[in-house]
Amino acid sequence: MNTISFPSGIRNVIFDFGGVLFEIDYELPALAFEKLGFADFRSFYTQAAQNPMFDLLETGKVGNDEFIDFLHRFVPSASREEVLHAWNVILLRIWTSEVEFVHSLRRSGVRTFLLSNTNAIHVAEFEKMIAQSMDFELFKNAFERVYYSNAIGIKKPYPETFLQVCEWNGLNPSETLFIDDSLQHVEGAKRAGLHAYHFKSGDRISELLKDI
Repeated sequence: MNTISFPSGIRNVIFDFGGVLFEIDYELPALAFEKLGFADFRSFYTQAAQNPMFDLLETGKVGNDEFIDFLHRFVPSASREEVLHAWNVILLRIWTSEVEFVHSLRRSGVRTFLLSNTNAIHVAEFEKMIAQSMDFELFKNAFERVYYSNAIGIKKPYPETFLQVCEWNGLNPSETLFIDDSLQHVEGAKRAGLHAYHFKSGDRISELLKDI
């Protein structure tokens, strides 16, 4: 694995969460919903594109109950608990050593941030999973600020989202690196003037950034 060749003057790193610091699997909810009878779930939700209802959930414009009701209509014979479980199976585990590395990166003087497209249902679940695997304060303190799309009302890949995060924190986009496993998000960051790296399967932050 090669380290990133940084342009001079990088002072800030914005990290994606799922697929970069937390292991997820987009195939698992598709399989779970198919088992419940929702055969067309893949046309509703993938890493690259999704039904507008998911966008509303990820920007906090739809509540948890309304969203579960929406999914439940496609699998009326399932219980709400089964629907909730099928939605949450995407979440696998936190990569604790990678978070610890980000923590050390921040201690060294690099400004570190988290920017995740997510939703209140997943936040409750993955924060519980994190707390079971590591010191939750260590996770939070690895970043100067943590931004969940459902809490801030804006999401990737829109360039305006990256520019807003930069504005909130006084970051110069040309001094900021963004890392994400979704290509459309990387492209959005580049359009906003940030440096961006497309995180791939097998990559590890601790290797990519070890020479920063």
